[in-house]
Amino acid sequence: MTTPLKTLLHQTVRDHPQLLELLEHVARAWHSFAAPNALDDDVDEFGRDLGFMERVRPLFDFMYDTYWRVQARGVHHIPAKGRALIVANHSGTLAYDGAMIHMAVFKHHRQHRMTRFLVEDLIQYLPFIGTFFNRVGGVRACPENAERLLKHDELLTVFPEGVKGISKLYKDRYRLSRFGRGGVVRLAIRTRTPIIPCAVVGAEEIHPILWKTHLFAKLFGLPFLPITPTFPWLGPMGLIPLPSQWVMIFGKPIRYDRLPQQLLQDPLRIHTLTEELRQTIQQMVGEGLTQRRALVAAAGDARASTVSRVQRQAGRTR
Repeated sequence: MTTPLKTLLHQTVRDHPQLLELLEHVARAWHSFAAPNALDDDVDEFGRDLGFMERVRPLFDFMYDTYWRVQARGVHHIPAKGRALIVANHSGTLAYDGAMIHMAVFKHHRQHRMTRFLVEDLIQYLPFIGTFFNRVGGVRACPENAERLLKHDELLTVFPEGVKGISKLYKDRYRLSRFGRGGVVRLAIRTRTPIIPCAVVGAEEIHPILWKTHLFAKLFGLPFLPITPTFPWLGPMGLIPLPSQWVMIFGKPIRYDRLPQQLLQDPLRIHTLTEELRQTIQQMVGEGLTQRRALVAAAGDARASTVSRVQRQAGRTR
């Protein structure tokens, strides 16, 4: 390990002691995941294991409340029952944003609803990681799986940016990529499902991609290999996400479920609706960035006030 990387690692651990606590939670979650006969009876057709979710919940509670200090607002816009599509911007390289959206809804919704989230093949086929996300509610991203979940009145989170979202370079953070070819709007109209727009701010910093290469990616069956400040230089340790302040905003429902089915035959109208949805979430991301700056500034003022008080008390005792 080079000296600059050693310095970065030591500084990160010193400034964020919760990294060590995160590793302890990860170790306990891994023990639960890898234990013989760990699969419970309460497993659905997509592999979600409710017993396993309860055992690893302390890990996600810690990541939500302490490690990323997630602030969520607008959860009341999610219906108390029935199907709905949470459509969010995508980032973070791995599927942490889907898991944290699940935590926000489960913690703060009046009915403590559970969400499912679609996972790209990039994550789905990673050893251990893909299986782990399956067991906590992730489902391979494809139209057939999405329709089956919505027909069961599930609350489903989708990321129309797909791999483009999680592969953005750090310099392009919080600039939403194109939302495909309108698949999410078609899905909402076809299944008569309302859309809840969602903005996630904070995930762009947990694995900041400085550069990406396609040279060796095909050897691992991946579309790209990310180069971050910690990966691949620190080996497996480079997969540990960095701490950051997260903000989530859930917007008012967009009632695409009330649009006529004939619109499915109008690609121009579908494109227009998709672009309007993307712009709505982009504006919400801007609001989230403003809110996060205020939170970070307030936290800095609080720390400075605490240090000043401690210094005054120390001076009086001399």
